[in-house]
Amino acid sequence: MDIRSVLRVLGALLVFCSLTLILPIGVSLYYQDGDFHALLFSLLVSVTLGGLLWKLLPSEGELRIREGFAIVTFGWLLLTLFGTLPYLFSDVEISFTDAFFETMSGFTTTGATILTDVESLPHGILFWRSLTHWLGGMGIILLSLAILPMLSVGGMQLFKAEVPGPSVDKFQPRIQDTAKSLWGVYVIITMVEAGLLKLGGMNIFDALCHTFGTVATGGFSTKSAGIGHFESAYIEYVITFFMIVAGTNFALHYRAFQGQFRNYLDNSEWRFYLGLVGVVTGFIFVDLFFFKHGGIFYSFQKSIFQVTSLMTTTGFHSANYETWSTSSQLVLVSLMFIGGCAGSTGGSIKVVRIYILFRYGLTQLKKLLHPQAVIPIRLSNRSVPSEAITEILGFVLLYILIFAIASIFMSTLGLDLVTSVSTVISTLGNIGPGVGTIGPTENYAHIPLIGKWMLSFLMLTGRLEIYTVLVIFNRYFWTK
Repeated sequence: MDIRSVLRVLGALLVFCSLTLILPIGVSLYYQDGDFHALLFSLLVSVTLGGLLWKLLPSEGELRIREGFAIVTFGWLLLTLFGTLPYLFSDVEISFTDAFFETMSGFTTTGATILTDVESLPHGILFWRSLTHWLGGMGIILLSLAILPMLSVGGMQLFKAEVPGPSVDKFQPRIQDTAKSLWGVYVIITMVEAGLLKLGGMNIFDALCHTFGTVATGGFSTKSAGIGHFESAYIEYVITFFMIVAGTNFALHYRAFQGQFRNYLDNSEWRFYLGLVGVVTGFIFVDLFFFKHGGIFYSFQKSIFQVTSLMTTTGFHSANYETWSTSSQLVLVSLMFIGGCAGSTGGSIKVVRIYILFRYGLTQLKKLLHPQAVIPIRLSNRSVPSEAITEILGFVLLYILIFAIASIFMSTLGLDLVTSVSTVISTLGNIGPGVGTIGPTENYAHIPLIGKWMLSFLMLTGRLEIYTVLVIFNRYFWTK
């Protein structure tokens, strides 16, 4: 492996992403909360160290697949490490472990928090916390590909290693143009939602922070009570709509901006995705309404918001769903395994994999009656290659295996059964809140120290689709 090239690119990434601290520095200057020096010092330290790596180490050629995996995995770790500095340099009482956990949760758009009093944080720190969502949502490397020409050589390797989903939808001839197009759509959606939330009564600070958490399917809120703090049906419906948008493949949005709206209806994954949201919302709506949790409008509002939030792995909450019936809670937990569409900012297994496995299971039933029949599995009128099905089966098996092993590990730390399982589902799927002692009205502050490091690892593993992280533990990765 070309270690020097990897370190040089990591230095460039650190410099570039550290410059985004200028935004929370501006917020700090406006609100005068006393976190200005912490943010400024964090910027100077990060840019200096990143600049030294970037400028002092020479590049020895094109990035290959090994360098691509190394840059993506270690890049996310490096940026998370330096992303803790604003917390550590400020007056916020937080340990390094908690700062790392909170930052990893931000960048991976998990939304799991150790903070017990969110409102007590200075505005600049809160803005940085939400901004990590927005940067990690579409992808830190993808943003860098769009901006830094030095990454265009070998950029496809970085693109494949970071973009979530079983396939990479490259719709521009040059990978840099694809990155720019995706981020362009991302920015436009961000601006529209922020404007609508502002119209709904939020101040511009809250509107931006909650927009960052929505379009990135992250879930960090500026309020301890989450979206329920605002007690606004309008705000909940706006966020619900944009969570659905964020859970959709952004390639479809890009084509829609070009006038190709038909692509939504022609896409089997998107239809299956909306169908799941509709069916589960209907089930929970009936459950809430007949169990007297509220009237018809209230029940629908809360059910569609919470279903969309957990399925897209956003993790916002506007009600304490742990007070709902056991059946509703079980359905919501099941949604946590599904996630958003491929190419979206959502996490977990992804809708397309669930859809293909569902079709694969039906095909096997048909073959029991017609053993000689050749029955192709189709996705959006295209036949799915057998290699792709094998890859999906391998991914899901590995996902479940990691889930099982990590759950057993968490149970050895003294956590109860529900919490042990829930922490793993929520972090591996990049969701945030779960059930048990990490429910929507609680947090991860009580998790033992070693448990927080395990969950931080699971957040990164889930965000980078497992293989990108695990491959670096293979001894053949480091040898010729």
